[in-house]
Amino acid sequence: MTAHITLANFTDQGARNIKDSPQRFEAFKSMAEGVGITIKKAHWTTGAYDMVLVTEGPEEPLLALTMKVAALGNGRTQTLRAYTPAEMRKTDETLKRALARAVHSGWAVRRP
Repeated sequence: MTAHITLANFTDQGARNIKDSPQRFEAFKSMAEGVGITIKKAHWTTGAYDMVLVTEGPEEPLLALTMKVAALGNGRTQTLRAYTPAEMRKTDETLKRALARAVHSGWAVRRP
């Protein structure tokens, strides 16, 4: 299952209703579970973002979920695809094989 990090900020509307934030999160969590997204962690934060979420699930339902959040008007989000160390090692090996094929075929020139 793919992991994502979502950085969220309250809109003016969301900030005005900050006291309802825990209840809104529970409603969000229920919506997420309904479309196959698992909320692994949720943190209200200080600094540039008001919340940080760690989720797992397919990208398309997550996109629909974040669009729903935007439509409700309480928050804006940025979602980042997150990779585990194992996924990065696999990606690195794939890149090395692709580069080796490109060099072998003459498509790319190896630099010292």
